[in-house]
Amino acid sequence: MLDKVSSFETKKQQVEVLEPEENGKLYQNISYKKILANNKLLDKSFLVLTFLSVFFIVLIFAVILATIIVNGYERITWEFIFEAPKEGMTEGGIFPAIVGTILLVIIMAIFSIPLGTVSAIVLNEYLKEDSYFYKIITFSVSSLASVPAIVIGLFGLGFFVIFVGGNIDRLFFGGELVWGKPALIWASLTMGTLTLPVVIVSVQEALRAVPKELREGAYALGATKYEVVTKVVLPKAVTGVITGSILAVSRGAGEVAPILFTGAVYFLPYIPSKLTDQFMELGYHIYVMSTQSPDVDATLPIQFATTAILLLLTFILNFISILLRRRLRVLQSKF
Repeated sequence: MLDKVSSFETKKQQVEVLEPEENGKLYQNISYKKILANNKLLDKSFLVLTFLSVFFIVLIFAVILATIIVNGYERITWEFIFEAPKEGMTEGGIFPAIVGTILLVIIMAIFSIPLGTVSAIVLNEYLKEDSYFYKIITFSVSSLASVPAIVIGLFGLGFFVIFVGGNIDRLFFGGELVWGKPALIWASLTMGTLTLPVVIVSVQEALRAVPKELREGAYALGATKYEVVTKVVLPKAVTGVITGSILAVSRGAGEVAPILFTGAVYFLPYIPSKLTDQFMELGYHIYVMSTQSPDVDATLPIQFATTAILLLLTFILNFISILLRRRLRVLQSKF
């Protein structure tokens, strides 16, 4: 027993003697200056890579925009904007296509934004994430977002035009062809189907960003589920709804494939007056001018000018939405 105690004391003294020296050697081997220098180098490298990425993105956008403007600015006149096409679309303007695009976007937004917002509210506020219904809806939204636009166009032709429109004609018009044909309403609904996942995902993310404490406080004061959603959650998430609207409008204004079979036409020198009318659209007009024109080189300035007008129209719609979102944020900060 005494031998064990003496051995323990001896080892303890050895540790007490050697520990300061070993620690000193350990600290001498570590170069904190080198570590700090490496960290600063990594920070600078990341900053440079980020700057270069942003620079190249802006450069690509500037080159594309400059190419469009330089090649098409000579054709952008008041007559080009406000006249109908003529002489096989080699003369005149694109006013019917501008109006058709605006009508398409407005009807698409009326369909997709409310439906997408309600769907996001149901997913985020009423369904549990581990429920089968939630998983089925989430999988459906993800699958719909990955479907090619041309497939959405074929779906619009089969479902909206042939099935819905054809049945309306059989039930209310004695089989006369009124709704069962490509039209503005069916093209808008098809485009709304394409942009629906964008709205759902963006609104759902905005709803998730609302703090849970606000919901719990409202429940503690005796509010019902409906009151919490409509008076607490939605006012805080309204900027997210507008963000989803911006993304939907941006995508809907530039897509062509979904409207190829559902309402857009090659040449129509008048403005649609009914939902059952066909229409011209700027994106489809550019496609036709670049692929179907007998003299593509002669119509090249018209293509660039039409593209510039389409970009300008998209920027204006987005700018209005951004101003509205900013105004709502200012109002929210005051309350």
